Parts: sequence; structure tokens; C-alpha cells
Amino acid sequence: MALRDDLEEEAANIFRERWTDRDGETVPEPSNLRLGNDAVNLEATVLYADMAGSTNLVDQQSPKLAAEVYKCYLACAARIVKEEEGSITAYDGDRIMAVFIGNVKNTTAARTAMKIQWAVRNIVNPALKNQYGEGAYQMRHVIGIDCSQILACRIGVRNDNDIVWVGRAANYAAKLSSISDAYPIYITGEVFDRLNESTKYGGVPRRLMWEERSWTSMNGMRIFRSNWTWSL
Repeated sequence: MALRDDLEEEAANIFRERWTDRDGETVPEPSNLRLGNDAVNLEATVLYADMAGSTNLVDQQSPKLAAEVYKCYLACAARIVKEEEGSITAYDGDRIMAVFIGNVKNTTAARTAMKIQWAVRNIVNPALKNQYGEGAYQMRHVIGIDCSQILACRIGVRNDNDIVWVGRAANYAAKLSSISDAYPIYITGEVFDRLNESTKYGGVPRRLMWEERSWTSMNGMRIFRSNWTWSL
């Protein structure tokens, strides 16, 4: 009964303890937060980059090939996020979560997504063909981006804990990344409205790089999709 008693006491303490929170200007590390009800508020843009079809990959390919695809995609995504001064907040199986803050966070996140899409087309899949031949597996992915105020707080137990990101942006970005991979990038209307011209229009002659859609599973919410890339 010792474990049950401990958990009952901990649950009571969590719901009873008063919160301490503060506005943040940088993405916190776990060491910046207490394990109790302590949090940092951030205005942030969240990006989720998620491999598509990973179930078929592990079912139909060897474990080592699947691991190589995972490693290659996540390495490219992570390097691009870091180059764009985003903060990688989680690796979750075949996807990566990143947080962007600052005055141009939406534009930066959208450009990051386009660069990841460029890397998939021009680095990841060509490398697979070069190593394994014309019939080699070709990976697909979907990136979701949203912006909102989010709450960063520390979860877990002593010596085994991490930060959880609570707020619309984290939830919606993850949901967007699970939409059909017919298009590789999806952003909410709030993100689109905050993009600068460089990430809204491209090509010669210049034209809109985004197509507006209605997110039917989310009460017709306004979202945009794109298959444009941004060269590295």
C-alpha cells in the first residue's frame, strides 16, 4: 500500500498547490523549473515534423533500413531547426517538435518547414536511391505549425523528468502533422496571417505559395497548405 499512499498524497498535492508562473523570453530548460506547480508563459510558434507511413516502413523494410531513414530525416530536420534558431523540445519516435519565439517566429517556422521539405526532396530521398537503387524506399512527411500562448512546466519524477508544453499551438501543430501527406506543410490561419512576404510569395512571376483549406475535423477551421521548398 506504500505506493498507493504515496500517489494519493502526490495527486492531492498537485491539485492543491498554488501555481507560480512568469513570462519568459527564452525557451526554458528543465532545470529552470521546479517539479511542483511552476511554469513559464511563452508566446510561441510550435512546429511538428512527422514522418508519414512509418508503420508501413517498419512492416515492409528491414529494421536497420527503417532506423537509417529515421536517423537521416530527424538529423536533417534538427540541423535545420537549429540553423533557424528554433529550440528542439522533443524527439518522439519518428517526429520532432520545435519551439520558435521572437518577433518573426511564424515566418521563421514556415521557412524551416520549407527547408526541411527541400532536404527531403534533395538530400534524404536521393541518398536512399544512391545507396539502394531506383526501387528504394522514398520517405514522405508532414509538418504542422501553429502559434499561441503556451505554458511550459516540468513533469515526471526526481532524476527522470522533462518539460511538457501545454497550449493550443503544441496540440494543433501535432494534429496538423497527422493530416494526409498529399501536401507536406500545413499551418493555421493565425500563422499565415503573421507571415512576412518572403514566406507568403515566391517564384517568377511571384505567386502565393499557400492554398487555403477548411479543416473539417476541427469545425472548419481556416488552415493553409503548401508543397513549396526553400533551398539550403
